[in-house]
Amino acid sequence: MIKVNDLPGAIPVFPLPGALLLPRSRLPLHIFEPRYLQMMDDALKTPGRLIGMVQPNEVAGRSGSGLHTIGCAGRITQFSETEDNRYLITLSGISRFRVVNEIEGFTPYRKCDVNWDGFDRDRGNTEQDTSFDRPVFLDLLGRYFDARSLSADWETLKEADDELLINSLSMMLDFDPEDKQALLEAPSLSTRRETLVTLIEFEMRGGEGDMMQ
Repeated sequence: MIKVNDLPGAIPVFPLPGALLLPRSRLPLHIFEPRYLQMMDDALKTPGRLIGMVQPNEVAGRSGSGLHTIGCAGRITQFSETEDNRYLITLSGISRFRVVNEIEGFTPYRKCDVNWDGFDRDRGNTEQDTSFDRPVFLDLLGRYFDARSLSADWETLKEADDELLINSLSMMLDFDPEDKQALLEAPSLSTRRETLVTLIEFEMRGGEGDMMQ
């Protein structure tokens, strides 16, 4: 288990709308903007090689680009450079964090002071969802994929463990950024699965009405 004391108090953050990283999951990224190329170079020089993925939080009437309070940090575990100086990387999710404040500094990318408290389960063993009814869930997922003309490797989905299945779908399915944030903030795997089911059912109804009612 990763200890809080082993994690830094400040990390670079990448505010990318709709890009969700979850603990013990992997997120491939294509880096090409100069400021994020610099962020990559700087992160690779640190012992943890950590980058925080955070959803932007745009507030009407407020200038600038805010950030959601909770994000997830990932370690750069795969890295390659193209001939035209772009980076193809993979982040492996380590732990969620809370943004304490944004650091004003001289880097072209954003950095934040962060707090890791309250996310012990992220840094422990794989989570189980003891109330997960897989056949019912896969039936719903199959109807959703058919409605969206999506394909899937169903044998792999059937064999994947609970956490891998739920987290992978949470990351890959095309939900709005605010919905992705709700999946990120789910306190447990079972809560994330329940949120995922709600989102899928809402999408299958054509997004009619207010999901939160």
